[in-house]
Amino acid sequence: MRSMDCTGLPYIVEPMWLRDIKEVMEIEQVSFLSPWSARAYRHELLENDLSHYFVVRQRQVERPGPGPLTRVRRSLGVGKRLPILGYGGFWLMAGEAHISTIAVQPTWRRKGIGELLLAAMLDRAIELEAEMATLEVRASNVVAQNLYHKYGFQQAGSRRRYYRDNDEDALIMSTERLTSATFQSRFQALKRALRERLIQSLDKML
Repeated sequence: MRSMDCTGLPYIVEPMWLRDIKEVMEIEQVSFLSPWSARAYRHELLENDLSHYFVVRQRQVERPGPGPLTRVRRSLGVGKRLPILGYGGFWLMAGEAHISTIAVQPTWRRKGIGELLLAAMLDRAIELEAEMATLEVRASNVVAQNLYHKYGFQQAGSRRRYYRDNDEDALIMSTERLTSATFQSRFQALKRALRERLIQSLDKML
């Protein structure tokens, strides 16, 4: 079982820190009808020993080109802390990794960032010896459901009127055993395909 190699990718996945909460909240508030509060994220990072949260940033890269190298570096933001493009997290409880949230800044959606976050969280869950992964998703959120199905999540039930903002049902989705041969075969193939896709997108960013 191998964690996804982010070397050469246009994005990096790293742990979420307290200093990231302001940027996370900006994405949170445009992504959810009932956003979490900054206080909730502080609690997750400081007091919840079961939580594991991550952010995605654009990687600081440079490529030789015409003109002074310093100009190339400046245009790509090298040496600066680049903005958070997405984030996600899960709780590890009794061998189960429960994905609590995942969101991407609207202008950066459909670029593989959400999928990268999901793959990174599943990798981390496996490293922590989680047996399976679960989540809840809005019944109307077909885009998210398709991504989860792609990674082996199947509907295991539902929660009636789970979302308080509009009484929408939640679908409960879960994976098979994360270390099983069938899950790992699919997972490793998907990570390879995602890596190739993200590397191909790098030239368009430079």
